[in-house]
Amino acid sequence: MENYIIDSVDICVIGAGHAGCEAALASARLGMKTVVFTVSADNIAFMPCNPHIGGSSKGHLVREIDALGGEMGKNIDKTFLQSKMLNTSKGPAVHSLRAQADKLQYSLSMKKILEAEKNITIKQTEVVELICDDINDDGVDEFSNDLHKLGYLKKVKAVRIATGGIYNCRAVIICTGTYLKARCLCGESITYTGPNGMQASNNFSASLESNGIRLRRFKTGTPARLDGNSIDYSKMSIQNGDSPVVPFSFSTDPATVQREQLPCYLTYTNEKTHEIIRKSIDRSPIYSGVIEGVGPRYCPSIEDKVIKFPDHNRHQVFIEPEGTYTNEMYVDGMSSSMPEDVQLEMYRSVKGLENCRIVKNAYAIEYDCLCSGQLSPILEVHSIRGCFCAGQFNGSSGYEEAAAQGLYAAINAVRQLQGKDYITIDRSEGYIGVLIDDLVTKDNQEPYRMMTSRAEYRLLLRQDNADLRLREKGYEAGLISEEEITALRAKREMIKNEIARLKKVKVGASAHIQEFMEKNGSSSLKTACSLAELVCRPELSYDVLREIDPDRPDIPTDVGKQVEIEIRYEGYISRQEAQVEAFKKMEIKKIPSDIDYDQIGSLRIEARQKLKQFRPESIGQASRIGGVNPADISVLLVYLGSKG
Repeated sequence: MENYIIDSVDICVIGAGHAGCEAALASARLGMKTVVFTVSADNIAFMPCNPHIGGSSKGHLVREIDALGGEMGKNIDKTFLQSKMLNTSKGPAVHSLRAQADKLQYSLSMKKILEAEKNITIKQTEVVELICDDINDDGVDEFSNDLHKLGYLKKVKAVRIATGGIYNCRAVIICTGTYLKARCLCGESITYTGPNGMQASNNFSASLESNGIRLRRFKTGTPARLDGNSIDYSKMSIQNGDSPVVPFSFSTDPATVQREQLPCYLTYTNEKTHEIIRKSIDRSPIYSGVIEGVGPRYCPSIEDKVIKFPDHNRHQVFIEPEGTYTNEMYVDGMSSSMPEDVQLEMYRSVKGLENCRIVKNAYAIEYDCLCSGQLSPILEVHSIRGCFCAGQFNGSSGYEEAAAQGLYAAINAVRQLQGKDYITIDRSEGYIGVLIDDLVTKDNQEPYRMMTSRAEYRLLLRQDNADLRLREKGYEAGLISEEEITALRAKREMIKNEIARLKKVKVGASAHIQEFMEKNGSSSLKTACSLAELVCRPELSYDVLREIDPDRPDIPTDVGKQVEIEIRYEGYISRQEAQVEAFKKMEIKKIPSDIDYDQIGSLRIEARQKLKQFRPESIGQASRIGGVNPADISVLLVYLGSKG
């Protein structure tokens, strides 16, 4: 096949899923001529699994994406069917928004957004080759010599598509999701396609490996889609959305998201369901040995749940709508790779699904992705200058994790091309920082899923204050406008001033105050106290205290919420901030990029191997690598100290 040049661009984004969309938009909005490749231009930002955005910890990621200038939060605010704040019975650190999306509308809306960006070209085709130039330390080219010293062996030059066309570029962002050499499994039936029957990418893996990139096989899965007309909802518990709805995006006017919502429904598996699964378990490709890839531990199939948790006599099953203009319903909690006949039998054993009809079978999907230890903290392949990676290709799972990586990788790819310092987010600054650090420093043996328990400083990293934490970084990156950053700074000042005022304003033990306390179920006052002290009482919220606070300024609801949280959790927040200071001291101790670990004789062999593989940039990162223990860190610190 004859090769020919189609175009020369700044950045090629390979894949138009959630990672690819955020990457392409960020690149284009930062002035880069960008082409985004997809196997189907009709399925941009497609949701092959559950069509929802957010959820526990994932809602934090969406808020952070929005704070940095990303699109996911804005798009779900326009296209949700139902919205709910999860974990409200617990503290604010784990509150997380979750919205059921209209799958088709979400995709169409995101496609329209991409099409409107003047610097984006959408190209429906398969990318088959990553073309790189070798970097030689030959003394001829000073720039190449410098890159070689940093550990680069190659630099990105172009990509080739299936028709032979070549796009010259300065950087690529690989966002291939679950499409690389994908195959879908439903019992004994195996189809070599991507998710939902879409074309797989069967040629790109070989090119990546020829460029020294190591790949492995991961697996994920999805439940069946049922005909909603065949479901008896009267046998299930209705699950309604919130009122009022809280938007995902800090830029969305809350009034625009107060609209009619569609209900979801809750039912349960039972012993009959479990017996059907147990008797046919040998026909599951997961247990028969047909599946090679490793699946996500924290999102197990229904057969995994039944086999691994035999003492559970039932499991939750949520029936959720796929869209406004379809009767298809998603069976959340029952993903499977069982044969079709077993699927039909097990779904029909569930209360309310006795006469259900399957529109789309459940299936498992296997795909190629990146082996751990090959990425730098900016999501660039260690050995290839300008080769950035994001999303499920990096070994993660979930739309939100993918979108966060796509945005982060694009920001830093652009800054590399502009010769600017990289934008980084560490573990104390955001869930995105936790996500990136875990992908870069840990040898993840299964698809990585974000959870609140992974964040050490989660009281500081709440979803409600994502703008206060990260919007300045979005402004520095160039994705947040002057108007937005001015509003953010005004908000921060309002919070500070109102906290100071509440600490200063005192109320006495007058009859009026005592009557107020009694009315709200709070103990009476013995002496005068500040309004801030009263805010700390669980039964007396900031809003409730308005009645005895006549001089209260007119401030927005979100500001008042921040004031309440900051006052109530002041002691805990101060303690975490002290922990962050200790963490920062380890993070600022940098490790030279040209360090030779073989010269550090006291390092254990395993530690030396791991440090050479992951190439941490700081002592803090090194300390989080599996196989590197505190004694190894001490040896490393002594060595670095001896080098001045």
